[in-house]
Amino acid sequence: MKNEQGIKVIAKNRRASFDYELLERYEAGLVLTGTEIKSVRAHQVSLQRSYVQPRSGELWLVEANIAPYAHGNRENHEATRPRKLLLHRREIAKILDALNLKSLTVVPTRLYLKDGRAKIEIALARGKAQRDKRSDLAKKDAQRQVERALREKYR
Repeated sequence: MKNEQGIKVIAKNRRASFDYELLERYEAGLVLTGTEIKSVRAHQVSLQRSYVQPRSGELWLVEANIAPYAHGNRENHEATRPRKLLLHRREIAKILDALNLKSLTVVPTRLYLKDGRAKIEIALARGKAQRDKRSDLAKKDAQRQVERALREKYR
């Protein structure tokens, strides 16, 4: 399902918004092999345990699971290999500064196809305390109850 900007969302990391307070978001390209992009187009992706790690001035997506392509051969890719993220030099410098100075982390939030190219949205994030998670759940539950009551009222 595409939206108005030619973006087709493949996978979301819903756990990231629960565990972290997402501050700044960035769009990054991904270095993929031929069978990996075919698996992405087939929606065979999971971002659940993935994270972004800096290595020698570059950012890498680690532990993202892109399933091996079903019709691949012996040259098929490894499912959880590290993948290089493509960002502008200034964006990388800004992210690395935030990681070092502000003790933040970088988490992938969603993977999507934009004009046929695989992109990943990453976010600078600060970990939430347990009480913050509980209050978020309470707010969601209260909102659900209000919506349910309104639906019942106008039936």
